[in-house]
Amino acid sequence: MPLFVDIVNIRIQAGDGGNGCVSFHREKFVQAGGPDGGDGGRGGDVVFVASDRLHTLMDFRFKRTFAAENGKDGTSGRRTGVSGAPVVIEVPRGTVVRDQETGKVLADMFETEKPRVLLKGGNGGFGNQHFATPTRQAPNFAKPGEKGRTLNVSLELKSIADLGLVGFPNVGKSTILSVVTSAKPKIANYHFTTLQPNLGIAKMDEFSFVIADIPGIVEGASDGVGLGFDFLRHIERTRMLLHVLDISGSECRDPEEDFDAIMKELEAYGKLKDKPMIVAANKMDLPGADENLEKLRKKLEGKGIDVYPVSAATHKGFTELMRAVVRKLKTLPEAEPFEEEEVEVAPEERTFSVKKTGGTYEVTGSAVEQLIRSVNFGDQDSLDFFHRSLRKLGIIDALRNVGAGEGDTVRIEDMEFEFME
Repeated sequence: MPLFVDIVNIRIQAGDGGNGCVSFHREKFVQAGGPDGGDGGRGGDVVFVASDRLHTLMDFRFKRTFAAENGKDGTSGRRTGVSGAPVVIEVPRGTVVRDQETGKVLADMFETEKPRVLLKGGNGGFGNQHFATPTRQAPNFAKPGEKGRTLNVSLELKSIADLGLVGFPNVGKSTILSVVTSAKPKIANYHFTTLQPNLGIAKMDEFSFVIADIPGIVEGASDGVGLGFDFLRHIERTRMLLHVLDISGSECRDPEEDFDAIMKELEAYGKLKDKPMIVAANKMDLPGADENLEKLRKKLEGKGIDVYPVSAATHKGFTELMRAVVRKLKTLPEAEPFEEEEVEVAPEERTFSVKKTGGTYEVTGSAVEQLIRSVNFGDQDSLDFFHRSLRKLGIIDALRNVGAGEGDTVRIEDMEFEFME
């Protein structure tokens, strides 16, 4: 049996933008060509696509990092660098993508073959052609490309079905699925034969719908007992539930007590107990079933929950049951995707910090990292731009506030400067 995986954590990274180019036009008989450095190419995006070809997240057990291609640097002749290729991540339909840190829903892959861009690649840097002015006709510097964002996300598969089967282990859920659909789940007379959710398509009177069968729920499931509670996410967005009971009490259980116990676990999970529900009283072919059926009907009388006697072993009662399911489904709204937060992740805030280490003042942070990459320290125009940027960002004031004075040493990354007012 293939391993079923329905929740994984992965790391996604958008591509970096390419760097702008420093270049000057060179041509025979042209002595002073102007700047013609091209812009860097845009970094590749991170794109998610839902596919009906996949039914589990197992592939992500072996690959956890997905990175888009970086944009290429610009070249001379005002040629823009080639944009980086996106990384396309295929997931099963129904996969919910969450930010690991905040738990927010970034994307619900509810529709197949509909690409969703989760992270955009970094913009390419401007070439030196953009920095020419009447007083600065030969700019010897260009802009670096923007860094692509990196994000840790969790993928959680929540199957999309119309009808969800719930009940204790060994009550006949998988047998019912095999009777009313063409699905072939493993069936045996012991608990937890079903170890993973199964989906099947049922058809009744020209109406088709999807049924999800999950591992049996046991008492205490919400406290970590058994298997089924972990898989309840697969019926979280079903339109209605089919509660399957062993009405015969063949394992020395009381069907009424079983009904209450399962409803308690559904309530502990969330709002599942409030979903429209029909009860399938299975194993009507066994002794004691008729008496227990009457007791159950009296218990549920007036609660809006219909009870249909069936026998999965003899295939009796399913026409009436499935028609009742169809009638109710036709009155219910279609399943809706989860509400998403802002899909586009905001650009990283450009910040800095200043601290004194010994006799040196050290400036760190994303603001100065980006700035220092864009400076040509062998060019006076570029140095002037660097000094103006330090003042504009507030770094000069911050250094002065922590005690830096004329001639003190300031370190930014691996470069040292003298502080000047």
